Amino acid sequence: MSKPLILLTGCYGQLGTVIQRHWDVASLSADYELLPVDANQLDLTDAPDVIAYLDQLKPRYVINTAAYTQVDDAESDAEAAFALNGDAVSVLAQWCSRHDCTLIQISTDFVFDGRADIPYLPEAATGPLSVYGASKLAGEHHVLDRLPHDGIIVRTAWLYSEFGSNFVKTMLRLMGERHELRVINNQIGSPTSAHTLTQFILTLIKKGTTHGVFHWTDGAEVSWFDFASAIYEAGRSCGMSANDVSIQPVSSSEYPAAAARPAYSVLDRTSSLALIDDEPEDWQAALDYVVKNLAQMASAAATIGHNERP
Repeated sequence: MSKPLILLTGCYGQLGTVIQRHWDVASLSADYELLPVDANQLDLTDAPDVIAYLDQLKPRYVINTAAYTQVDDAESDAEAAFALNGDAVSVLAQWCSRHDCTLIQISTDFVFDGRADIPYLPEAATGPLSVYGASKLAGEHHVLDRLPHDGIIVRTAWLYSEFGSNFVKTMLRLMGERHELRVINNQIGSPTSAHTLTQFILTLIKKGTTHGVFHWTDGAEVSWFDFASAIYEAGRSCGMSANDVSIQPVSSSEYPAAAARPAYSVLDRTSSLALIDDEPEDWQAALDYVVKNLAQMASAAATIGHNERP
């Protein structure tokens, strides 16, 4: 008898890639089969195709990491943002509601307005400032409305990893090119490693959690400036930042963007921590792990490049 299936959408994104990297050594792999798919294999905005695909596979879980994440572009491309972040989630939720399938929907701190001064609880009132945030909130509503007993929402923030485009990789690159950086210090949030988020998602499945709204970050309450400073120190410790770089704090008003960002979007993860058996890694240790991996990847690439020279 074949093992029940976990369908992973958005498999080439940051989180999807990291989930696959952890899967072979995860205890869940003994009980479930993981099927990663990307947009080329399954266009989530094509409802008939999605339904036919799910009817054929009959997954027990769907982990939806696929999303329109270009925050500023969404302001002028709302239709595309809502199609993937809202309408597509509705289709997944409707299918799951009819087939005893749990949907794990990844969401964002951008569903909040940033006016709070204490970490947002999962049940806190939402109020997105941007099209991106509104589209992700629409997806949440579809899950909550259609899957009250089989829908899980995991909100996260400031996600980074060794893969794709993210703040950590951008900062390390710029620190290798410049001697001074100006980084926003009046937006406060919580960095999240895709590795720790992966472990939390797998824990939800392992413990048989079937519904609820959860927050997962690595527990910090820092500005982008603070985060950049920590990235610099982590990079220096493993040889990735050879330059002496002066990092200057500046206001977000000096870097106007198409989409408004919440000034404060720290997520309270207390209820999520109650599900974790082991003490979670602190945010700086999580950052060090990713930066060390990036250093090793850069070293391996340089070695290959050297060996391939004529």
